[in-house]
Amino acid sequence: MEIWPAIDLCGGKCVRLAQGDFDRETVYGTDPVAIAGQFESEGARFLHLVDLDAARSGRGANRDSVAGVVKAVGMHCELGGGVRDDRDITELLSLGLHRLVVGTAALVRPDWFRAACHRWPGQLVLGLDAREGRVATDGWLATSEIPAVTMARQFSDAPLAAIVYTDIATDGMLTGPNIPAIVEMCLAVPVPVIASGGVRTVDDVRQLATIGVAGCIIGRALYEGTITLRDAIAVGRNP
Repeated sequence: MEIWPAIDLCGGKCVRLAQGDFDRETVYGTDPVAIAGQFESEGARFLHLVDLDAARSGRGANRDSVAGVVKAVGMHCELGGGVRDDRDITELLSLGLHRLVVGTAALVRPDWFRAACHRWPGQLVLGLDAREGRVATDGWLATSEIPAVTMARQFSDAPLAAIVYTDIATDGMLTGPNIPAIVEMCLAVPVPVIASGGVRTVDDVRQLATIGVAGCIIGRALYEGTITLRDAIAVGRNP
């Protein structure tokens, strides 16, 4: 199972939000490049980046920070937040990002997203952020009526790189992942699923590895020190 340490960017700083709430922000650093380098030195091969400002406003406010991180490390980097159209995809991939996570635009413009998946096969990830099982959009500020599993199935035959499934209730809370919801997602589609939200301990990582997810995103637990990246990677390889 791949381990994806997370760097969430807001105003150029590395932050974490509790349950996606911008009013419950904790700043963990002002140098994303240094944090990414530390992750790489601890054995990370993958890095999950989120432009929180772009997710909320649709504008890539942290693009310089993203470019700096990608240039400085050799990890496979993916970025989510504010990827809305072909121009965004072209510009962001030109920075050297390996793949992009698309959430809101996939829900609002499904025909465009399906076509984009075929234009950039294996480079787009469907980001499904769920609040009580329903897809949330616009930086989690709005919640649709569409079940996350339904949306996953809608695109399961597209050439996606993966699905990132985030349970908002557990994200940034260090309460453990929502295992039943993740299992349901894995069983619903043939696409590789990356779980995000709630990981606190090595046992959480081990549990995710044993249910068959392709990857696990870890954020706050690394910054708070409830788990080490080296331990997470070791368990991901040998649960």
